[in-house]
Amino acid sequence: MATPISTVMSPARYVQGKDAITRVGEFVAPIGKRPLLVADDVVWGIVEDAVRTSFDAAGLPVERVGFGRFATPQAIDDLTAKIRETDSDVVVGLGGGSAIDAAKASGHLAAIRWVSVPTAASTDAPTSALAVVYSEEGEFIEYRFFPHNPDLVLIDTKLVANAPVQFLVAGIGDALATWVEARAAKRANADTMAGGLQTETGVALAELSWRLLHENALQAIASVEAKVVTPALEKVVEANTLLSGLGFESGGLAAAHAIHNGLTAAPQAHGLAHGQKVNVGTIAQLVLEGAPADEIEDFVVFTTKVGLPNTLTEIGLTVDDRDVLQAVAEAATVESETIHNMPFPVTAEAVVDALVAIEGISRSIRAAHGLPEPELYRAH
Repeated sequence: MATPISTVMSPARYVQGKDAITRVGEFVAPIGKRPLLVADDVVWGIVEDAVRTSFDAAGLPVERVGFGRFATPQAIDDLTAKIRETDSDVVVGLGGGSAIDAAKASGHLAAIRWVSVPTAASTDAPTSALAVVYSEEGEFIEYRFFPHNPDLVLIDTKLVANAPVQFLVAGIGDALATWVEARAAKRANADTMAGGLQTETGVALAELSWRLLHENALQAIASVEAKVVTPALEKVVEANTLLSGLGFESGGLAAAHAIHNGLTAAPQAHGLAHGQKVNVGTIAQLVLEGAPADEIEDFVVFTTKVGLPNTLTEIGLTVDDRDVLQAVAEAATVESETIHNMPFPVTAEAVVDALVAIEGISRSIRAAHGLPEPELYRAH
C-alpha cells in the first residue's frame, strides 16, 4: 500500500484586475503561438475588440470557435478535432465555467496547453485541473481529471462589474460551499480532488474565501449593480475564483457538491446556475452534519440577503416531491460521489430528510429576521 501524501495544486499564473483583458495577449504569448479561442457569440461580442488588439500587439493570430451551453462529451470531442485541424498549441476558454471546462478537456485530449479567461466570477472552475461534464440537458455525467492546472487564469474585474449581478451571486454560492466542505473532509481525513490528503494550505485558503465573502459580498453585489469596480468586488472575485478554486481542489469536496450533482437530474431545477444549486447543497450538508443552530441561522440570513436559494421552493421543488427528492438523493450518494468524504456514512434516506428539513428551517429563520418568503422557481 502506497504511503499517503498531502498535495496542493494551482494554476501556473493567476492574473486579476480592472482591464486585465486588454493584456491577455501579453500573458498568452509565452504559453503558445497558435492559440484557439473558445467563446460563445455573446461573450465574443463583449471581448473581441480587446482580445484582437491585445493579440495583435503580441503577434498572435486570432482563431475563434463558438461554444454551446454545456461541456458535453460531444462538445469536447468537437473542440479536440478543431485543435488538431488548426494545429493550435494552446486553447483559451473565454466565458463561463462550461466553456472553460470544455477548453481544458479538449486541450488535454489534444496534448496542448490551456488557458482560462472567465468573463464573470460565477464559478471556481477556471483554476482547477478538472472538468465537469454534462449531458445536452445539463445533467451531471462525470468529473474528468487532468495532470495539471491551467497555465494561465486571467479575469478582468471590469468585465465582472458589467456582467449580470446574478453571475456574481452564483459564484458566491459556489464559493461558500468551499470551507463547509473542506472542514468536513478534514474531519474525515479524506482525499481531495488533487489526488492526495489535504494540506493546511488548501484548508486555510478555503477558510479565507469564506471570511472574505462574509466581509465583502454585499458591497461587491452593490458594486456590480452600479457597474463599478471597488476593493470589495476585487476581494470577492478573488474569493470566488482563486481561493475557492484552490480550496475546493486541495481542500476537498463533500456533500454540498454531491447534492448539486443530484439536483441536475431534477427537471424542476433546470436553468438554475451551478452556485444556486450548490447553495442548497450547502444548507443540506449543514443539516446532515448537525451544525449548531446559530451557524445554520447565520448561513440562512446571509445567503438570503445575498440572493441565494436556501429552500426547496426556490429551486422549483416542494417537500411533497418525494420521488424527485429520492432520485436526487440516490444520484448524490452513488459510490463515486464526494458525499462519501463526510466524516460519517451518508445514505440516500438521510439526504432526502435533510432536503425536506431545510424548507421549514429556512422559512422559520427568514420569518424571524423579517426576510422575504421564498418564491417558487419555475424552470424555463
